[in-house]
Amino acid sequence: MNIQKLLRDNIKSLKPYSSARDEFKDVTADMVFLDANENPFENGVNRYPDPQQTTLKIALSKLKGIPAAQILLGNGSDEVLDLIFRAFCEPKQDNVITLPPTYGMYKVLTNINNIEEKEVLLTDKFQPNIKEILKVVNEHSKILFLCSPNNPSGNSFSFEAVEELLLKFNGLVVIDEAYIDFSAQKSWILRLDEFPNLIITQTLSKAYGMAGIRLGICYASEEIIAVLNKIKPPYNVNELTQQKALKRLMTKNKVQNEIEKILEQREKLFVKLKSVSFIEEIYPTDANFILVKVDDANKRYDQLIEKGIVIRNRTNQPLCENTLRFTVGTKSENIKLINALKDIE
Repeated sequence: MNIQKLLRDNIKSLKPYSSARDEFKDVTADMVFLDANENPFENGVNRYPDPQQTTLKIALSKLKGIPAAQILLGNGSDEVLDLIFRAFCEPKQDNVITLPPTYGMYKVLTNINNIEEKEVLLTDKFQPNIKEILKVVNEHSKILFLCSPNNPSGNSFSFEAVEELLLKFNGLVVIDEAYIDFSAQKSWILRLDEFPNLIITQTLSKAYGMAGIRLGICYASEEIIAVLNKIKPPYNVNELTQQKALKRLMTKNKVQNEIEKILEQREKLFVKLKSVSFIEEIYPTDANFILVKVDDANKRYDQLIEKGIVIRNRTNQPLCENTLRFTVGTKSENIKLINALKDIE
């Protein structure tokens, strides 16, 4: 696949902004820095951050086994997704394909970037409908978004379905793996080199417990990463985020222990939910949440709010009528949830 053919013409000819820290990179050198119009009085954040987040990428490279040149970091995954739109989708001309029910920002970003969205509903098993997806594809179809494990359904897409789409879709396939750390399935980054059109997004917001610092990660070919680096804001990941993320990545055992506790609580919560009379179906999950179908989602949502429990009502999503989504909390939080559900039966 020729990635250059997918690029917007103006991006091909774009000359990126060159910041002071792009021109002189060694900020650890014993130099007098008078190049960036910074405040000279040291307070820990008076200097601009590394625009390429080099140290952080090296840490991620070692952790994931992916070359640093194939990693892009963003202000949350949403910035990464927006950069992909801006690089490859021509406004008022191109289209992207989404598979509802899915992550709502895909639709928002299509509207922001003035791109057509072609929606193909998942099957009743929340799997990609390959035949229908390929049927709606045309010469202006640039991106196919696959959220796996999927939000809000919680399940992973089959490897066979994803592989077929990677081979047959003549555009970029973006696999959103925000919840991959909770899944028994392996990440698609292991097969990154096999598919030049594959882009994978991950985040530190879920398993790493760092939603507040806003750090999204993109893994792709060096060619795609170079394009996204070309158009990203010069200092898109601030110094405090880089420091916090690096510190957290150094605690691999602690993070894994938290993941295991969440998975343990997920299984216990799954079992307890079976005894709630108004829950009609509990959907399989590979994420840190459980989607359930109830008799009346709006009623049950309001009742739980009155009990001091905030969950997500997904009944307005396609294929999700009368469904509620429960994030897996701590042991005590999950007990409070079950007790509240029992009280409102």
